[in-house]
Amino acid sequence: MMKLEGAMFPWRFRLMVALLGLMVAAICWRIIDLQVVDRDFLKGQGDARSLRHIPIPAHRGLITDRNGEPLAVSTPVTTLWANAKEMQSAKEKWPALAAALGQNPKALSERLEAQANKEFIYLVRGLTPEQGQAVLDLKVPGVYGIEEFRRFYPAGEVTAHMVGFTDIDDHGREGVELAYDEWLAGVPGKRQVIKDRRGRLIKDVQVTKNAKAGKPLALSIDLRLQYLANRELRNAIIENGAKAGSLVIMDVKTGEILAMVNQPTYNPNNRRNLQPAMMRNRAMIDVFEPGSTMKAISMSAAIETGRWKPSDTVEVYPGSLQIGKYTIKDVSKTEGPVLDLTGILINSSNVGMSKVAFDIGGETIFRLAQKVGLGQDTGLGFPGERVGNLPNYREWRKAETATLSYGYGISVTAIQLVHAFSALANNGRLAPLTLIKTDKMPQTTQVLPEAVAKTMQGMLQQVIEAPRGVFRAQVPAYHVGGKSGTARKTSVGTKGYAENSYRSLFAGFGPMSDPRYAIVVVIDEPTKAGYFGGLVSAPVFSRVMSGTLRLMNVTPDNLPTTQQANATPVVPLKANGGRG
Repeated sequence: MMKLEGAMFPWRFRLMVALLGLMVAAICWRIIDLQVVDRDFLKGQGDARSLRHIPIPAHRGLITDRNGEPLAVSTPVTTLWANAKEMQSAKEKWPALAAALGQNPKALSERLEAQANKEFIYLVRGLTPEQGQAVLDLKVPGVYGIEEFRRFYPAGEVTAHMVGFTDIDDHGREGVELAYDEWLAGVPGKRQVIKDRRGRLIKDVQVTKNAKAGKPLALSIDLRLQYLANRELRNAIIENGAKAGSLVIMDVKTGEILAMVNQPTYNPNNRRNLQPAMMRNRAMIDVFEPGSTMKAISMSAAIETGRWKPSDTVEVYPGSLQIGKYTIKDVSKTEGPVLDLTGILINSSNVGMSKVAFDIGGETIFRLAQKVGLGQDTGLGFPGERVGNLPNYREWRKAETATLSYGYGISVTAIQLVHAFSALANNGRLAPLTLIKTDKMPQTTQVLPEAVAKTMQGMLQQVIEAPRGVFRAQVPAYHVGGKSGTARKTSVGTKGYAENSYRSLFAGFGPMSDPRYAIVVVIDEPTKAGYFGGLVSAPVFSRVMSGTLRLMNVTPDNLPTTQQANATPVVPLKANGGRG
């Protein structure tokens, strides 16, 4: 009788039984572990397949002007995306989808075919909620929507250079949008939802993290003045056949920029045909030689030394001055061979200014120019802002001293120039510049003795109101002061200056009874009616200052008397407001 094979080897049988028993025990333990001890694992795996977190978009902070007028707002939009792999099962619906999206059916089909293995592609971004819902109502498999926000700029091109814009992902890319991106940007929230394996929403469970909107930002600009400045600058560019221009209005007591415009400009709501040159915030980026506007600073330095007073005279005959191989010339004929200091400013005499500068030294002018902010960082933190250049020499020779005194060999921006003139207007006190609305008076710095500043105010008023002054800058019913300037443009790529290429400048402030507003006008390459600052930029200053004082309800300080009002106005025969 034969014995069973297993009985011949009892240890093998026992071993197999033991191994099977261990395997069963291990499985049982794993089941108990997953179901009782470590329940979070299976729960997490199940949630990963059904319970999801989707972001809740947060809108950026509102940007307004100083009076609460909106300059940048966030509007809800719908972005459509697709699971291209899932869409391959419904090709018959692609033509209807293309029609709803306003896209070419053939181009859409080729795109979906080329990306057939991708589970996420954008179809279109930034649709209105109504447009997005119309597409989703087609119920094309694999097409889904996302809620987002898009920036809209109500003032359009009028505030484009200052406010800037955001990109398609709502991140700041220019202007204030970029400079204050961290402040304006919101923090997205999270929402817990249940989706099936195809990604379709089954149930909205709860909000696990609320979205936090960006913080609002009130700028210092006054939208009324911004529109006024933009209109007058645009008209001046057209009338003079100019290449470009900038205009800045500043509150000299608070340091707030009330308006800052540039031409050419662009519409931030539609940037399809945007050219880089249109995006330049020229008031902060373009540097230039200030020309004769610098004489106001140089003359202030001379009076501050105590060596000169307004009644002191300088011989300017014959209208030229030789310094080595350089010849300094007066652009136009002065009213006499000898001028007092006010006459030097009125006639814009380079010869007279140079002789005064030789007496006080270039270092004296340099120090004051530095204190009033020329060639210095403004502290605004604006993206791309230029500092300019204020040269300092170990030894100030006559050539360098003379050129600095009448505004050559130095480069500044329009924002720096209006800041410098604000010190003269504010009795020698310089307020820090700001683009943000301020509700309290800032800490100012005395950069010039008050007596000197008030003396300069009277002299600059005569520059406009004297018989040979820049009469085109006069403002009806108000006394104002200022200085015109004309600067030749340097030649790009070569040394020296370009032929027949100028910048026309005017810097001034008012009203003289209590100076509050400073304005700088820069017109780049006028080609029609001339190029002198007193001819091109002064009328723009007059119109903008007139509108500013009226809009800000400033009481007139130069109303005509009854006798004057009944008299026939007489234009001075010697008026020559075209010099710079």
